[in-house]
Amino acid sequence: MPKWLGATLLGVPFVVALIALGSCGSDGEPVVEPSSAAAKSGEAVYANSCAACHGLDLEGTDKGPSHLSVVYEPGHHGDDAFRSAIANGAPQHHWNFGDMPPVEGLSAGQVDDVIAYIRGEQERRGLQN
Repeated sequence: MPKWLGATLLGVPFVVALIALGSCGSDGEPVVEPSSAAAKSGEAVYANSCAACHGLDLEGTDKGPSHLSVVYEPGHHGDDAFRSAIANGAPQHHWNFGDMPPVEGLSAGQVDDVIAYIRGEQERRGLQN
């Protein structure tokens, strides 16, 4: 076997491991701080735009998952994941509720307020398995 081929084959598992580890954990994105004004505004927006599927209590319904699940902790689903799901929808990937459609008509500020509300409730109530 040529030396270059042996070196290439030895390096492949290393590269695969780096890629796998790079996709784990926090992506370094900032977490919206749950200020009381933003969270209060976010609670109202959440009630009107999110609660039908995710529950007024954030504990989910038969249409969508709980936002108090450990799956939604900031290191796994950061704030940008929420922003993307709200703006673009999200394919089904953790539960069997089907794809999430985009949520239309929310400003960037309203989305940040919803995130502040969710993060504040996660901190106050704790995350669930």
